Amino acid sequence: MNFDAVILAGGAARRMDGADKAQVTVGGARLLDRVLDAVRAAGRVIIVGPERPLASSWRRSRPPPIWTRERPRGGGPAAALGAGLEAVTAPTVVVLAVDLPFASSGMVARLLEALTSEVAAEGAIARDRSGRDQYLAGAYRAGSLRKRLDALGSAQGASMRTVIGGMHLSRLDEDWGGEDCDTWEDVRAARQRVGGD
Repeated sequence: MNFDAVILAGGAARRMDGADKAQVTVGGARLLDRVLDAVRAAGRVIIVGPERPLASSWRRSRPPPIWTRERPRGGGPAAALGAGLEAVTAPTVVVLAVDLPFASSGMVARLLEALTSEVAAEGAIARDRSGRDQYLAGAYRAGSLRKRLDALGSAQGASMRTVIGGMHLSRLDEDWGGEDCDTWEDVRAARQRVGGD
């Protein structure tokens, strides 16, 4: 399927003492590299956040990602999504937060399949093990996202729930892929699951 990917890799990480989540390692790999591996099949990869070095395996096998930032910086995830969508050319976009240690190409494929198998669906999202919707682990029709963001007027400070909450969504119980790392406790739990830092 023809799709682009937007990775949201900014944010203040207040519950992690301001750490750069993209550089945090789980199982010997940075969270950024884990998420990039999950979207290797994307036509274009857009990363919203400060530019960071890429793993050598990515540099050898892919065109470089497009780096961008929301304006003004620190505008929140909806503003970051809007900045990423400016570079999306495919009709479908996979949106992933950088703090998904169990994101995989298999999860992305299932999300895309769920989106395309239901004609009326505007998006397909993963849910974590507690059943919580993960708006930043989803596949969406790019046009639907743009309409929602345009309707806001300004995405500055808007939540993802405001943008996506009213969409017609398919939901996948992907307990192995929808878990995120919002705290150091989450990071420790992810490291325990994979057996290493």
